[in-house]
Amino acid sequence: MKIFPAIDLYGQKAVRLYKGDYAQMTVYNDDPVSVAKDFKAQGAEYIHVVDLEGAKTGVPAHTEIVRRIAQETGLFIEIGGGIRTMETVDEYLSAGASRVILGTAAVTDEAFLKKALAKYGEKIAVGADIADGKIAIRGWVEKSEYGTDEFLSKMQSLGVKTVICTDISKDGAMRGTNRALYKEIGEKYSLDIIASGGVSSIEDVQALAAANTYGAIIGKAYYIGAIDLRQAIEVAK
Repeated sequence: MKIFPAIDLYGQKAVRLYKGDYAQMTVYNDDPVSVAKDFKAQGAEYIHVVDLEGAKTGVPAHTEIVRRIAQETGLFIEIGGGIRTMETVDEYLSAGASRVILGTAAVTDEAFLKKALAKYGEKIAVGADIADGKIAIRGWVEKSEYGTDEFLSKMQSLGVKTVICTDISKDGAMRGTNRALYKEIGEKYSLDIIASGGVSSIEDVQALAAANTYGAIIGKAYYIGAIDLRQAIEVAK
């Protein structure tokens, strides 16, 4: 299993939200590039980046930081947050991102998703953000009509390879991840599922790895010292 330590960007800083609430934001570091370098020093090969401003506005606000992380660390970067046009996809991949994540756009604009998949294939991932069994959109402030299974089935049929699946109720809450959910969808679909939200202990990492989950995102647990990143990477292997 691959470990993706996370950097959430807002105002050019590394921050975390509690359950996706912009009003409950904690700034962890004024220099996101130094955070990425620290990830690499601890053995990370992958990094998950979210542009929280982009998620809100639909306009990328941190392309230059992504470029610097790519140039200064060489890490595999997946980036999401408000990617709603081909121009933004092109921009991030040109800046050195390895994979871009379509969230709201994958739900609301199928033509765009198909176009992106046709052009970039496996460099396009989809975010499935789940709230009360429905897929949430627009920075988690709205729920779509899609149920989890309906959406994942559709993504698989369209040729999507990687899905970042977030249980919003667990995100940033430090109460453990939804192990049953990831085990169930991992067995049901031939998608590469990356578990996100609430990965808060080495036991979570062990359980997800044992369930053959493709990847796990570690955010708040790293920043508050609840998970040792180097240990998590070893356990995941």
